[in-house]
Amino acid sequence: MSSPTNPNQGSFFGSFYMVIACLSFALMLVFVKLAGQKFAMHTYEITFWRVLFSLVVLGGFSWAKGRDFRTAYPKEHFWRSLAGSVALLMNFYVVLHLPLAMASTLQNTSALFLGLLSIIILKQKPSPISWVSLILGFIGIVILLKPSTGGDTFAMLMGLMSGAISGYAYLQVRELSLLGEPAWRIVFYFSLLSTLMSGVLALFFGFTPLSLASLPYVVGVGITALAGQLLMTYAYQVGQKFVVATLSYLGVVFVILFGVVLFGEVLDAWALVGIAIIVASGIISAKK
Repeated sequence: MSSPTNPNQGSFFGSFYMVIACLSFALMLVFVKLAGQKFAMHTYEITFWRVLFSLVVLGGFSWAKGRDFRTAYPKEHFWRSLAGSVALLMNFYVVLHLPLAMASTLQNTSALFLGLLSIIILKQKPSPISWVSLILGFIGIVILLKPSTGGDTFAMLMGLMSGAISGYAYLQVRELSLLGEPAWRIVFYFSLLSTLMSGVLALFFGFTPLSLASLPYVVGVGITALAGQLLMTYAYQVGQKFVVATLSYLGVVFVILFGVVLFGEVLDAWALVGIAIIVASGIISAKK
């Protein structure tokens, strides 16, 4: 994909890429949930197939392009990859145990935790709008996690922890980018460590034998995850940041629709209010 030279064209393509990226990520969650429900696949093996697909495709493409896999920052890559791997394992666990919309929204709290960690770790001074976004977001989290919303309390807490750890992982990604590490190498090392971690765990707990029936779901997880990541990257490259960041919350709309149509999931009023507040917080944050 080449970057459009016309600003208006770039804005259109940026928006278009983000909408398709949101659809891809929503479909990924659908494939994850179906793999768990139809074939009793557990979190570790679904994670393994998801990251192995990215590792093989990205690694093979980078090798064919003659890219240099060596890095001067192995320690930084390790901590970013470890955080991302743990967050991904948690996220897939949450998808298997909560309604899709709730699982997706809890994962999206990573933006809130990224802002909070930037204040705590990087000593950044937040603007007034940043404080509004953070406070609003955490109010939404409290509402979403109220016992009256029902669901698996442990899974909800896992979802919140996944968002927090993802926020730390994104902080590390930003630091690696500032050090000059290319995005492909960051994703490659994350995929490598995550494949090793989830593979060991899956071997310990047991792999579900792949079949002609389950293969499309496993491949679907890998394809939609990689497509979503690439499309989101292109969207931020060519689009207007605020518009693209705002459109990223279409993912919540897609997963609510998929949850209702495919799984008969119905959220109560409090859960919907909490989701709406968290989404509004993210949109406000993107405007700063």
